[in-house]
Amino acid sequence: MPLQCLGLRRGKGDALPPGVRKMVEDYEIQEMIHRDVYVGDKHVGVVVGERFHPRDEFVKSLRIKVEGQVASEFMRKPADLAPLAKELVHSIRPDGGIKLSKSMRELQRRWRNTVRIQEDLYAPDELLDRAVLDNDGMDIGNVVELIKIKRTYKGLLVKPHFMVRARHGLPETIAVPCGQLAKTTSRLDEVILKCTFSRLITLPSYMKLNFEDYEEE
Repeated sequence: MPLQCLGLRRGKGDALPPGVRKMVEDYEIQEMIHRDVYVGDKHVGVVVGERFHPRDEFVKSLRIKVEGQVASEFMRKPADLAPLAKELVHSIRPDGGIKLSKSMRELQRRWRNTVRIQEDLYAPDELLDRAVLDNDGMDIGNVVELIKIKRTYKGLLVKPHFMVRARHGLPETIAVPCGQLAKTTSRLDEVILKCTFSRLITLPSYMKLNFEDYEEE
């Protein structure tokens, strides 16, 4: 059963024949949860959900709990949860599992193109447009871009809210170091920092990203 979308969201302008449309309706994200994911006969992990966001371009990945042995073999540092690009989903196996269209090497390549927060990996599409809060609950702004230096994501480019900019004398955008990301919230679609904003803007890692020249990829 090929998965053109299978409940994995389709573009608003895409016209689908009745049979495919019914198949899409049959496989909403709630029905993808808890399905096993396979590359060939290798069990990669289990689907646990997806990001909550109203715009499809920011929900291009499923979240999967990765098999421990797979994480150890195919990640730089093993992670518990990781993204799975929906475009890699090929079909539903007879046993109900999800068959992927690419090899483990492709998964490995994509997992390297992520941001680590705590013990979990996040794809760029899972972080764009998220609200960024400090650990006191101050809403700083939203992520507009990711900063990659030497093939590694080093920061989130954040557009501060007007009042935050005015109060702290900030430019249009600021770079928040990835090392200062403490956790995410799923339902509220937030990234929480490890420290207060006042502390953040004094850190060497913040100063380096915001005031020193670097070659962004």
